[in-house]
This record gives sequence, structure tokens and C-alpha cells, in this order.
Amino acid sequence: MDNLKRYNPLFLKYKQKYQQKVAKIALNANFTCPNKDGKKGFGGCIYCSKLGSGDTAGNKDLPLKLQFQEIKQKIEKKWPNSLFIPYLQANSNTYADLDYLKKIYEEIINLDSKIVELSIATRPDCFKEEIYDYLEKLNQKIPITIELGLQTANENTALYINRCLTNQEFIDCVEQLRKRKIEVVVHIINGLPNETEKDMLNTIDFINQLDIQGIKFHTLLILKDTKLAEIYTKKPFPTMSLEEYATIITKQIARLKPSIVVHRLSADAKKDDLITPKWPLKKLVVSNTIDKLLKEKNIYQGMDFKESNHHH
Repeated sequence: MDNLKRYNPLFLKYKQKYQQKVAKIALNANFTCPNKDGKKGFGGCIYCSKLGSGDTAGNKDLPLKLQFQEIKQKIEKKWPNSLFIPYLQANSNTYADLDYLKKIYEEIINLDSKIVELSIATRPDCFKEEIYDYLEKLNQKIPITIELGLQTANENTALYINRCLTNQEFIDCVEQLRKRKIEVVVHIINGLPNETEKDMLNTIDFINQLDIQGIKFHTLLILKDTKLAEIYTKKPFPTMSLEEYATIITKQIARLKPSIVVHRLSADAKKDDLITPKWPLKKLVVSNTIDKLLKEKNIYQGMDFKESNHHH
């Protein structure tokens, strides 16, 4: 079996759909989050950076148009004929009133004639009925993908990381989005404090029961100026080695429903902000390590997926 086909990679989906290179452009529209402004919690999730995990996105002090153009120019040097997907990455990008959201989204999708989709990262508790309905209409004009941070299906870990969100809220949100034919991508983090391999595999089983279209795997990163960094500095705990991470990822891929598209296999970090682990900085090494292990163990996506794991 060809190495590329051991899991269902995002670039292949784009290649089949658009027959050309598609690049995501991460933007920062300067939203906040109910987990930061006191509505549900303060300080955000304990691993979340000051920039709301939009550290590799555009500069929030610049207008969206300039953020977009800056990144677009870099991409076009590499891939002159690229299509674009703007990605609202930082914080919770449905957390505002409808008029404001309309203004932002409409502005973004009209920034460039080569924009083919819009990706929006947010939380399940940042929707109202009217926002769902508006997204349904927008999705008929241009494909919308909603990215949701689950991180773990273990509710105890969720409390520890200050997720301020129940699994049931997550399930309900996915149902609302799918009812409206909007694609959903779920983010998970491997190596959260006190989680076992069993927890990390359970998270995949939980996701398999939902009608989701994509997944992003991340390593737990300990970043400067986060609550997690504070905890770690006081009392260091082990973080995953590349080998441990690659091993759990191969097991997760084996369990993952075959139709789910893998958007990424590890986390991005800015060197200056990263306390530990350091290995995610070498992205190529990470993906090669995972590919090699999949090949050695002859693992491909979904080989351990059982419909019977479904609870509903």
C-alpha cells in the first residue's frame, strides 16, 4: 500500500476537489473567547497562548485585508497558481453578534477571487440559532468548515485544562452544524497531563461516533506565558517524546473512521515561545517518523475501526 494512502490526507482531498494547490491563510480577527472574558471562565484553556493559539496567524493589529495580502504574497512565491482558504484561527470566531460576524465573514470571502472556502475555528458554546442559520446560507455560497477544539473526550482532563465545555455540548453543536450540511473538523491534543494511551484512544472512539469530516492531531506544547507553563515551571511533568507521540498517532489512525480527513498530524510552534517539547519544531522529521512507523507496522487508517464502537 502506498505510503500516502495509509491515511486520508488533506492535500489529496483538495487535489481531487480543485485539481490545483490550495493554501490556507490564517487570519486573526481579534475575537475573544467565553473562557477568557469571564462568561464561562478566565485565563482560557491552560495551554492557550496570549494570542489565543493564533500565534502563526496574521497580525491582529493589521486589517484583515493586509494580513491576507502579506501571507498571500509569500505563498505565491512558492505556488504561483494557488487557490486560498482563509482560516480564522485565533480564539473563538463565532463569539460575537450576528451583524458583526456577517461583516467579518463577508469581508473575508470577498478579499480575493481565488478564495474557494472559509474555515472558522470556534467553540461549541459560541453559537446561537441565528448564527447556525446564517452559516447555513453562507455555506451555500461558499463552502464553510467549522473547526472545534475537543482536545480530549475525558471530562476529568477537560476540567483540568479549563475547557469549560461538556462533551454533550460538543455533540449537540456537531449535530446542529451537520443538519445544515456544514463540514466539521475536530482538534485533539495528545499528551495532556495524566492522560493514558487508553484516554487518547477513547477520544478517537468518541469522535468516530460523530458525523465529522476532518481531524487535527496536536502534541501538547508548553508555551511561555500560559497557565500550563506556570504549572510546569513549578512542578515539571514528563511530556511526550517524538517516539511516544508517533506510536500513539499510529494507533489512533488505525482506529479512526476511514472517511475522516487528516488535516494535520502535529502541532505548529514558534521557536521563541516553546518551552518543551522541542521536537515539534522539526515538522519534516515528525511526519517522516510517523510515516515510517505506519509502514513498519503496516497500519492504515480505519483498520481497527469497528462500527460496533458506535453508541448511537
